Amino acid sequence: MKRYTVGVLGATGMVGQRFVTLLASHPWFSVGAVAASPSSAGKTYAEAVAGRWAMEDPIPPRTAALTVLDATADRAAIAESVDFVFSAMAMKKGETKLLEEGYAKLECPVISNDSAHRFTPDVPMLIPEVNPQHAEVIPYFRKRMGLKRGLIAVKSNCSLQSYLPALHPLWEFGVERVLACTYQAISGAGKNFGTWPEMVDNVIPLIPGEEEKSELEPLKIWGKIEDGVIVPASEPSITTQCIRVPVSDGHMAAVFASFAKTPPLQEVVDRWNTFSGIPQALALPSAPKKFIHYFTEADRPQTKLDRGLENGMAVSAGRLREDTQYDIKFVSLSHNTLRGAAGGGILAAELLCAEGYIE
Repeated sequence: MKRYTVGVLGATGMVGQRFVTLLASHPWFSVGAVAASPSSAGKTYAEAVAGRWAMEDPIPPRTAALTVLDATADRAAIAESVDFVFSAMAMKKGETKLLEEGYAKLECPVISNDSAHRFTPDVPMLIPEVNPQHAEVIPYFRKRMGLKRGLIAVKSNCSLQSYLPALHPLWEFGVERVLACTYQAISGAGKNFGTWPEMVDNVIPLIPGEEEKSELEPLKIWGKIEDGVIVPASEPSITTQCIRVPVSDGHMAAVFASFAKTPPLQEVVDRWNTFSGIPQALALPSAPKKFIHYFTEADRPQTKLDRGLENGMAVSAGRLREDTQYDIKFVSLSHNTLRGAAGGGILAAELLCAEGYIE
């Protein structure tokens, strides 16, 4: 595989920092440009994140010395200097949408962590093990936009990663109804306990906008391409409650599901344990060897113990039981800034490179 030079937009924020950290030792991708808001532009990356570096690993030395560019004003120069960009900008939705389209129009592919284009019908919202076939919509996007190389691909909301992967291997049983209560870490809000002391010993029963994303985005992910656009699935019916809890990293979900044909519990476990996708078949660098890990212990998965499975890219599940109101219930867990954000974006980029969508 060739080496790609990449840019990180929004590189000074928490997700941007995670991109920078993960890309420091990536075998295919190397960071050639970092960009953020005008307030950070002109500083070295080390200066721009001084006092707010939130990662456990130190700032990668090579990236630390890069000059931060203005993601908007310098987009032509950035697009010229890299093969593609990762987008993690903290901007208003409309502004982000225009910014990402601007890069695509400059023939610079965009892999976005933002929600701005998640419901653009010819933009794939990728969980690489679940819906890699949605990349096939990219030629239609290019035709509509008059592009040869530019594209936009997005990742889903981080809350979905805690339960949708566990439901997907059961799809052929006809998933009809889903109730998911998610318990979401503070890093999902771009915070840590130092910057959000109010979260210590506290639970907030509202994450604005999160439940709508959690209920609607799975339908696009499970949708089909028809006439050049992704048509969302009509089922299952999904309802969610999304709650902020005092945990640094890791989103957990309590999931209840009903099916057209109820799968035996052992069949559920077997499908979780054996499920594998294209990222595993291609041995993509960021792909976990085993996508879903099932725990038989009654008190697992646990956030602190299990969020880091396979470098934070695996999903864990446990407490599978029959339910009195739904067919089955279980608990599942994912790392929200790794599988659910930067790591998932990097895996999506690996898939698009491996399949020739990014050359």
